[in-house]
Amino acid sequence: MRDFTLDIYRTLLETLQAKGYEFISYAEYQKSKIKNQKSKFVILRHDVDAKPENSLKTAQIEKSLGARATYYFRVGKESNNPEVIRAIVALGHEIGYHYEDMSLCGGDIDKAYDHFTTWLDYFRQYYAVETICMHGAPTSKWDGKDLWKQYDYKTLGITGEPYLDTDFSDVFYLTDTGRCWDGYKVSVRDKIPGHQDEWTKAGLTWHTTPQLIAAIEQGRLPEHVMMTTHPQRWTNNRGAWYKEAITQKLKNIIKRILLWKTKN
Repeated sequence: MRDFTLDIYRTLLETLQAKGYEFISYAEYQKSKIKNQKSKFVILRHDVDAKPENSLKTAQIEKSLGARATYYFRVGKESNNPEVIRAIVALGHEIGYHYEDMSLCGGDIDKAYDHFTTWLDYFRQYYAVETICMHGAPTSKWDGKDLWKQYDYKTLGITGEPYLDTDFSDVFYLTDTGRCWDGYKVSVRDKIPGHQDEWTKAGLTWHTTPQLIAAIEQGRLPEHVMMTTHPQRWTNNRGAWYKEAITQKLKNIIKRILLWKTKN
């Protein structure tokens, strides 16, 4: 089975279910009864960076399995598709704001906050948004999370931001950034400093989805997990699959260059 297809995504979820994992949204994780429970759970998080129609397909797969996930949408047309947003909400999933206001506002923090509140109100037309998540924007010199050095999103009724409000000493982080499951090595911002090095030393790292599925079947995955995917990468269309694979290889090269420049 080819990696990063909708078929293998379904298999991944079915394998997790067979091993007793419960799927929850990020807002559900923020509720104390979920946060403190000892049973197995996977926070299903999706960053809708592009191709929102792909997100609708993963949302439909999740619905068919009785799973609930969180979808974070950007403001640009490459992500912000009202029809898709409404459809995903209708399937029972959580919607959040995938913010990048510092980049869009050239680092002007006050302007960025105004921009953030405007778009938060926009997304709340479709769903009572409770959680938000930074868009990494690897080519931008501004970190979206810097907005919260001056402002407090909780005054806006936001209960959580995955990078700021997740207990990663308890929750293991999986992300398909870089179109693989160990792509944090070339990621500029989609990473959990310190923890990922510890997990790697413990052998909790896999490159492909079949390798991840095998680890789940062997009982090697921690009991509490946040799994982040970018649905634009997951498709059964062969042409789109190859295009995404080639594009991501080029992006990974750029990321390596950016990381090298940062360290030097």
